[in-house]
Amino acid sequence: MSDRIVNSLTLFSTVGSGLIAGIFFAFSVFVMTALVRLPPAQGIAAMQSINIVILNPLFGLVFGGTALACGVLAITSCFKWGEAGMMYLLVGSIFYLIGSFLVTIVFNVPLNDALAAVDPGSAQGADLWIRYNASWTAWNHVRTIASLAALVSFMMAFRQIG
Repeated sequence: MSDRIVNSLTLFSTVGSGLIAGIFFAFSVFVMTALVRLPPAQGIAAMQSINIVILNPLFGLVFGGTALACGVLAITSCFKWGEAGMMYLLVGSIFYLIGSFLVTIVFNVPLNDALAAVDPGSAQGADLWIRYNASWTAWNHVRTIASLAALVSFMMAFRQIG
């Protein structure tokens, strides 16, 4: 793969992981805190709405596109092992693919699906909301840290290969 393509994918992955880290950080620091302060029915309804609205092409491009770029960079780094920055590319790609993308698919999405299926005003909804907040937010902290670690790794790689 040409150096120009690797540089472009590294830049894209740097920006993408930074944007995703920012989104996850915002949820961990203030969005979920604000939603928990609402009555359960309102918090559930707000999060259900957020989970629908976030599924848009722009978010998909950043979240999924970064995962795709990371997959290509991880493979490329293995073939170019020993060259400047390849260790950082591999580490950044692993942080993003496992800590951000995979954690989202395995943990956060099923929690979102369970929340989507509940009536916000029901007793079942209120019970689920308590468990949802604790678990979803904990996994979101993992995604935030992993995305930040990916960002730093890609910045280090870019310094060496750029």
